Amino acid sequence: MKQSMTLIPTLRENPADAEIRSHQLLLRAGYVRQNASGVYSYLPMAKRVLHNIEKIVREELDNIGAVELLMPALQPAELWQESGRWYTYGAELMRMKDRHEREFALGPTHEEVITSLVRDEVKSYKRLPLALYQIQTKFRDEKRPRFGVLRGREFIMKDGYSFHNSQESLDEMYDKFYEAYSNIFRRANLNFRAVIADSGAMGGKDTHEFMVLSDVGEDTIAYSDTSDYAANIEMAPVITKYEKKAEAQKALEKIKTENQKTIEDVSAYLNVTAAECIKTLLFKVDEEYALVLVRGDHEVNDIKLKNLLEAENVELAEADVTKSVLGCAVGSIGPIGIKNIKIVADHAITSIVNGVCGANEEDFHYVNVNPGKDFTVNQYADLRFIEEGDLSPDGQGIIKFAKGIEVGHIFKLGTRYSEAMDATILDENGRSKPMIMGCYGIGVSRVMAAIAEQYNDEKGFVWPANIAPYHIHLIAVNMKNEEQASLSEELYRSMKKAGYEVLLDDRIERPGVKFADADLIGLPIRITVGKKASEGIVELKDRKTGEMEEVHINDLQSIISAKISL
Repeated sequence: MKQSMTLIPTLRENPADAEIRSHQLLLRAGYVRQNASGVYSYLPMAKRVLHNIEKIVREELDNIGAVELLMPALQPAELWQESGRWYTYGAELMRMKDRHEREFALGPTHEEVITSLVRDEVKSYKRLPLALYQIQTKFRDEKRPRFGVLRGREFIMKDGYSFHNSQESLDEMYDKFYEAYSNIFRRANLNFRAVIADSGAMGGKDTHEFMVLSDVGEDTIAYSDTSDYAANIEMAPVITKYEKKAEAQKALEKIKTENQKTIEDVSAYLNVTAAECIKTLLFKVDEEYALVLVRGDHEVNDIKLKNLLEAENVELAEADVTKSVLGCAVGSIGPIGIKNIKIVADHAITSIVNGVCGANEEDFHYVNVNPGKDFTVNQYADLRFIEEGDLSPDGQGIIKFAKGIEVGHIFKLGTRYSEAMDATILDENGRSKPMIMGCYGIGVSRVMAAIAEQYNDEKGFVWPANIAPYHIHLIAVNMKNEEQASLSEELYRSMKKAGYEVLLDDRIERPGVKFADADLIGLPIRITVGKKASEGIVELKDRKTGEMEEVHINDLQSIISAKISL
């Protein structure tokens, strides 16, 4: 491609609203442009990067027998009502009506559509297993779009679905997708970890996220310092064994703690540690309330709470709701004397002796609080976030944290959608049974941003050869010079014939501008045709190492092939 014939609008300065490196460079190097908050146009260079990522995805999924199709982005509300998600998915679902007042959603995902499709076409177990996928634009009305294409309201996603007659068949396919995803992200040259995750609004159990390690990641990964264990922080179980202090229980006492609202305030005021305090929080669990207790130095893990109570939605009660339900402010809540509300507590609460908790009265707390004696817990469970320094859940090493960007997610959905939508088959005995499903997603545009985040330097992008929009940036220093122009055209044709993708900078522009743009765009090899064109000598620069050398055109092919394998 000749640079004069394409659209690469580079910028000299970082845009003011671009917070992270990948976002800054995708804008500066002319790969993307913002149309609205969280909505971007992918310009020609970005489209080529996306094509290369999609090529890897297609090759790896084809290898495991998955088949590509394309479904509509515009989805009838009736399908979402069948699954029940029309009412539970939340504000992220973009809803609309057509001219006939019929309701639709712009698809954030396609479980309902694919289930209805396979339900209508597959009736026998003999047609299973079946794995289908698509690469398509998705829509989610993010409350706070940020970081460019890493978190947008419109994005490109590969979503795949599998249908099975047995759990064993699903397990086998899940393992195939797990390996395919690992291959995809390895081929994309990403530093990633597969972590145990939560299925969220998708439903189902047994799920892994594929996380690219990055300081700008919005997710926290808990991993062992000595084994390959890794999990999303919300899903990492705590295996700590708690022991009670060897001291006698004292008589419960209520004392005044005026203007002491937080655990930090109360513990300092009473000269106790945060670990001796009971943090009490009111949660709304679907249509009911639950009181949740954790140790004062711990935080409630709402995902664990949701899974424990098998709830659709769990959220911390607002301050005014807490006041209405319990008759006191948030900083004064405690479990003593609570009636008609379920109390669940983290295992660490069992170790508290003569502790401190709120008295359900403004500016008062109880001291010498002992669980079991002064209040009753309906259920104990692992309800806190794991912390750095905790034992690894696999028993090997201790936990450390890292930030990660989620680029892929795989689920065992089971019969969550097939039962709700009556997607059944006849089994070997002629009996009707719901299909068993799996779901597999990759954020294709997010993968591009994650690669961009990992592969750059102070001058611009440093794309891996198999991801870069072109292999070679061929620069004619002076297109008005006949020898330079002629040799540039000759090299352009010969390298394309050899199978390389070449971007020829044939612009009438100053050399400094061309070189700066080349570094910014970040193609693996730069070849400069300059003053020695008449001698058949060009300059070759390796973008990754920065090394430059003069090369005769007769040797150019062998040198390039040593650096880039097609």
